[in-house]
Amino acid sequence: MTQADLIIIGAGPGGYETALEAAQCGLQVVLIDKHKVGGTCLNEGCIPTKCLCHTAETLHTIKNCTADGISFDGDARLDLSQAVARKNQIVEQLGNGITMQLKKAGVTYVHGTARLTSANTVAVVLDDGSEQSFGAKDIIIACGSKTAFLPIEGAHLPKVLTSTEMLKLDSIPERICIIGGGVIGLEFASIFNTFGSQITVVEFCKEVLPFFDKDIAKRLRLALKKSGIDFRLSSQVVAIHDKGGCYEVEYVANDNHETVECDYVLMAVGRKANLEALNLADYNIEVSRRGIVVDEYYQTTVPHIYAIGDINGQMQLAHAATFQGKTALAKILGKSSPIQHSLCPAVVFTHPEVAMVGKTEEQLKEEGIEFATRKCQYGANGRALSMGAAEGLLKMYVSADGHILGVHILGSHAAELIHEATAWMSTNATIEQVRQTIHAHPTLNELFINA
Repeated sequence: MTQADLIIIGAGPGGYETALEAAQCGLQVVLIDKHKVGGTCLNEGCIPTKCLCHTAETLHTIKNCTADGISFDGDARLDLSQAVARKNQIVEQLGNGITMQLKKAGVTYVHGTARLTSANTVAVVLDDGSEQSFGAKDIIIACGSKTAFLPIEGAHLPKVLTSTEMLKLDSIPERICIIGGGVIGLEFASIFNTFGSQITVVEFCKEVLPFFDKDIAKRLRLALKKSGIDFRLSSQVVAIHDKGGCYEVEYVANDNHETVECDYVLMAVGRKANLEALNLADYNIEVSRRGIVVDEYYQTTVPHIYAIGDINGQMQLAHAATFQGKTALAKILGKSSPIQHSLCPAVVFTHPEVAMVGKTEEQLKEEGIEFATRKCQYGANGRALSMGAAEGLLKMYVSADGHILGVHILGSHAAELIHEATAWMSTNATIEQVRQTIHAHPTLNELFINA
């Protein structure tokens, strides 16, 4: 048996970044994964999706470019296979970079299928079928999540795709029905709408992005509808039928059965913790419907075993997994962690983008917190107008004593802007401090000053 200080199961962002930091702190680290290094985020999620987002944004600019009031509007339909090839090259480049970092840091990377054999030992079935055992004082589980499927007829037909298969398409479908109006569904809706597909989004809830600020979510839906995306809200999908040349998605809305015809279906109803990845029940590691149960240090009910990222079901974001890993590692090293996990920004890479951090208006009302709303329209910002990005809004919720409770942005570069809000909130800044901080002109960041 090979001994180490720390075993990490899962080489996604939470796993490999924690491994690198632990090695830098002097720990002997074993990192185990049966898939490619980088996990879902690098290989099937965040990075490849953003590659296609960038291609779509470029295409959108070409289609809608204006200069001196003259519109340059033409046929800019792209060769998807070229965009996919670019995406694959970037994923490979980043994967190779991570592998080199792990090697340089002295992390032992093991490719194979892991199972717990005690609270301090792990057995790994290697690619050649042999088995190797590892022991360590502490273990971090970072096995991530997998796509959830509706329990309906036709859910596993050949052209019912997950986000993983969508990223592998080499031609642009004429019609796509997307089941689910959450982050994944809307990002793919925005991408393939720009690519030229006819998109229909069927969402069970009354509004898209149900966990985001309702006003921002509605404004995004209207913007996407304006670009040609069809939305069917308050609609429950009950079956998918193969009609030979096409698929028919059947849903119920207002007690009426309706259908959508399409060539492909994207199942985008969320992800669920990959609890089947390990024999957790054998060691009485408590799990809930959402995932592995953890405390504020991401420690499970078994001493010295931690669970970070999607597998604990708290917040399914790559950067959340990374910073949960930092907190778990701090606990292992006997240090305190100042990270404020409640201030974790979330982003939707649609066109326009959406970003948020902190409380929504609905949460503040439910908790009985007094607040004022400050707003600034993108159309009032010189930089936004110069970019041709006048559509958008920044909303800021402020407490009675002037502290920022939540920031919600719809508009160009929202994904970058939200980090200024996160920085202000993490230092408990007041809006007066924001107001007195010099912002360069003309920039989108002036939206904060004006709000």
